[in-house]
Amino acid sequence: MFSGTLTKGVGVDFAEQLLSTAASQSIRHLFTHSEAVDVQIRCQPAHKLLHGEIDSFKMSGRNLLIRKDFWVDEMSFETNAVSIDFGSALTGKLRLKQPTNAIARVVLSQDGINRAFTADLVRRHLQNLNAVELTNLSGGEPVSFSDVSVRLLPDNRITLLAEVQLPNGSVPIRLTATLEIDRRRRILFSHHQVEMEGIPEQQQGLSKVLANAFAEVLNNMVDLDRFDLDGVMMRINRLETKGEQLIFSGYAQIEHFPKQG
Repeated sequence: MFSGTLTKGVGVDFAEQLLSTAASQSIRHLFTHSEAVDVQIRCQPAHKLLHGEIDSFKMSGRNLLIRKDFWVDEMSFETNAVSIDFGSALTGKLRLKQPTNAIARVVLSQDGINRAFTADLVRRHLQNLNAVELTNLSGGEPVSFSDVSVRLLPDNRITLLAEVQLPNGSVPIRLTATLEIDRRRRILFSHHQVEMEGIPEQQQGLSKVLANAFAEVLNNMVDLDRFDLDGVMMRINRLETKGEQLIFSGYAQIEHFPKQG
């Protein structure tokens, strides 16, 4: 979709169609799957399109799959001025002449977050851990966290349940925490409180120690730099829990359009 008043002419019309098509194709390559992606190009006066100069473009999408494992309910971003290599659009792709910044908004669902905990990229940070504070509880053997379940609460609070795999069996853990942002790129599980609801009495002492350790594992794991899209660096300014959604707002620095997501 293109917005802007165009001076009608074959050259401008061709540039509009070419850039719109190339932009849509390039943006879709952010994602392994997408239900809907809409791209709007803004340019005044319209003849700047012929030189690859765009005032901004805006993307909005829903039900997006990133890196084959991470579902996003909604994502939108709007760039500042963009300079495109017009020749690259002739091949159906877009190449930036220089990096550009964008305001971004991302909405995750509670279900999508829970599914992310089953992704290999996440699981490998939760399995076969050798931190001393954990192996002291397992006779020196690696410890794994599994069956992680998340419930979003008001006021940026979250409840997490998991099973801890020890050599002599599993121990359930349960805790609540407040989600906070550190240096615009890390998500911290702050002010965590261990809960004993549903934990067998004979396991409560061990469960408390393991729940505290789990909070530290999470604090060292959720770093956007681990999950960056190819060519796109994202930073968070604000987060908010709203019903069963976790909403992030921030910005993205786009170095180049990515390969297939």
